[in-house]
Amino acid sequence: MARSATTMRADILDSAVRLFAAHGFRGTSLQDIATDAGCSKASLLYHFTNKDAILTELLAPVGPEFAALEERLAGLDGEEAARAAVAGLVDLSLRFRLQVKILLQDVDALINRPELPDVDGLTERLADALSGRSAAPEAKVWAWMAMLGIILTSASELTLPEETLPEETLRAELTRGALRTLGLPTD
Repeated sequence: MARSATTMRADILDSAVRLFAAHGFRGTSLQDIATDAGCSKASLLYHFTNKDAILTELLAPVGPEFAALEERLAGLDGEEAARAAVAGLVDLSLRFRLQVKILLQDVDALINRPELPDVDGLTERLADALSGRSAAPEAKVWAWMAMLGIILTSASELTLPEETLPEETLRAELTRGALRTLGLPTD
């Protein structure tokens, strides 16, 4: 039985995100994706004009989600801002863990893609919220440590679906670790 166009497109995207995360964007060919998705390269090219088009679709939801997080953080400061930033960053990093891994593997080629938010500006604003809007240099250092800890851990092998660490445990430990790094109580 032939797959519907919608199913085929979803299968291609599923294969692509897994292969990009495992082998990098540059290390994955269109033929690799087509083979994994169980279709011909011609069928893949019917749905996506090239590998960049696939990546664009995979990254498209990331920008608006980070914009929504920034909007939620905009009116907050102090511990309230830091806690909300930790919760939001943990949530987004886990939800988009494969996209994070893809970006980290090929960061030099992918970081300034138009479907992503302004990464430099976003990280500065997140660090500001994580620090509780503090101007203290120590608070800024802790904020960057917490942010990068969450991001790097979310892209690690610990977070892959086939690992045994339950999602709730991973979420709780990422949150606790970030709050400890920020010098905030964890209970």
